[in-house]
Amino acid sequence: MQDFQQYGAWRAKVAQALDAYGTALREAGAIDGAGEQGLERALARLRDDRLSVAFVAEFSRGKSELINAIFFADYGQRILPSSAGRTTMSPTELLYDAALPPCIRLLPIETRAAHLSTSDYRDDSAAWTVLPLDLDAPDRMQEAFRQVSLTRRVPSSEAQEYGLWDPEDPDTATSVEEDGTVEIPQWRHAIINLPHPLLKQGLVILDTPGLNAIGTEPELTLNLIPNAHAVLFILAAETGVTRSDIEVWRTHIGAGPGRLAVLNKIDAMWDELRTPEQNDAEIARQQADVARALGLDSARVYPVSAQKALVGKINGDMALFEKSRMGALEAALFHDLIPARKDIVRRQLRQDLELLAAGEKTFGAARMRDLVEQLQELKSLRGKNKGVIAHMMRRVDMEKKEFDASLLKLQGTRAVFARLSTELYSTLGMDHVAAQADTVRAGMAAARFATGMRGPVRDYFTAARTSLDASQAKVEEIGAMMDSMTRKFSAEHGLALSGPMPLSLERYRREIDEVETLFLKQFGTATLLITSRATLMERFIDSIVSRVKRSYQAANADAEAWLKILMAPLETAIRQHREQLRHRLASIERIHDATDSLEQKITAFEATQLEWEGRRAHLADMATQVAAVLEQAA
Repeated sequence: MQDFQQYGAWRAKVAQALDAYGTALREAGAIDGAGEQGLERALARLRDDRLSVAFVAEFSRGKSELINAIFFADYGQRILPSSAGRTTMSPTELLYDAALPPCIRLLPIETRAAHLSTSDYRDDSAAWTVLPLDLDAPDRMQEAFRQVSLTRRVPSSEAQEYGLWDPEDPDTATSVEEDGTVEIPQWRHAIINLPHPLLKQGLVILDTPGLNAIGTEPELTLNLIPNAHAVLFILAAETGVTRSDIEVWRTHIGAGPGRLAVLNKIDAMWDELRTPEQNDAEIARQQADVARALGLDSARVYPVSAQKALVGKINGDMALFEKSRMGALEAALFHDLIPARKDIVRRQLRQDLELLAAGEKTFGAARMRDLVEQLQELKSLRGKNKGVIAHMMRRVDMEKKEFDASLLKLQGTRAVFARLSTELYSTLGMDHVAAQADTVRAGMAAARFATGMRGPVRDYFTAARTSLDASQAKVEEIGAMMDSMTRKFSAEHGLALSGPMPLSLERYRREIDEVETLFLKQFGTATLLITSRATLMERFIDSIVSRVKRSYQAANADAEAWLKILMAPLETAIRQHREQLRHRLASIERIHDATDSLEQKITAFEATQLEWEGRRAHLADMATQVAAVLEQAA
């Protein structure tokens, strides 16, 4: 827990240093639109950074009790419902959003009838039932939390419409009562907004329903579980790895960074007729068997007793807590998870800082060059008569007119830029994504056999990638045009302009590849043959479309932001150069009218030059300070 709090404190220190650096850049006029956007992106990355931990298991493995023991023992009682049988009927997220009061947001199961995933409802406040949480009354909090375990009975046809009952699946066909009803969860998804210290630091806890529910809620298999920074796969010590455990591990989780197995309920193996050493040996044997079955190193399998750990924490019985072995799991969870996440955040922030520092250097160099040129020009006027000064005035005025004329030529380039931007939006547009979704639904509905549905889905992913590839080509065309224009303008007017900032859509292409890989992993030929067509469509296509749509929305946002700032460095340089020419002309005019002011102007420019050198040194020091805080240990 201390590791996580230290990580939160580190993020806060970096954000404070970065914000101070941004303020100094603004005061110095050394940041443009692109820099402002980069600064805001970096601060948002620190502010909104989340660390998600998913708990996955068959029901009655003690997931909720494990969450209680690790995170909520300070409340002095169980917060999440935990008892024999199934207690978590819908995926439940525990997080903290300061914009909302403490509450439980519940998404009705009826939303499964629409062609929308859970993610599509997140920003639709009207879709959720909201229950307030009374933080000063744990009993009432506990009662509110029981909502996640509520069920109700509905006609089998209604359950089938929701994708929760399949007449062709022998496992669910037998669940129909004599009156034709089926038991289903009352809620599709639950989000608990709780101002717990760890949740305030950005921790997100995902409590999943039993393994059979994982297959019926695509949001878990296509989004929440794959994107979790850590996944704890919970098994029962007395049963070990069952066949369904193996299937879910291979299909939904698998060995990898942040993936741990937890062998819970080892207290069932504390046989009083055996010595403690014999009990430990039996637990170690089960630990080795589980590791072998899951293809994990034995050190990644943690035998614990969540229930005894919770009792030990609440009662202050440290001997019982030690015997529960929970400390080893907690240490592994945070010692492994936080450094890995911190490295990712640090790497991203280094890039943001480098861009900000590079922008400041460009601004600073341009400003210093202008000051030096003006100072040299003024010094060259010493001892010159008014005729020479008048000639210099005409020369600067001519230079200004030539500059203004070249700006008119840029208007044609702006028109090309606008046309190419429109073409980019057409290949990346959301209308195109919606049309692709309609096409895949129609193709799947027309498929005569379940295996025939793979073709339309494969075509859907191919079309999505093709659109992104076309968009990337258009991005590169726009970038090349801007680069050529910038180089030409720099050469004509002696400006030191950097090339346009690049944009890559490759991450979104990878996201689509990952979604397709997950789909193919979920639905091999054998699965397609035993799954009804309606259930397959209900379970996954809507979530696939939602994931792809979110990738395209993010790509659109990136492209829009890129287009807005693409001309910012050039426009800033134009504005600065125009101001510099105006100041030069005004200075020479004043000197022409009053020659005695020349030395005063030279002195003023020398003072400004020294002041600007000091300011640049100060900005460099602040950038170094941000970098130093960034590299500090949490």
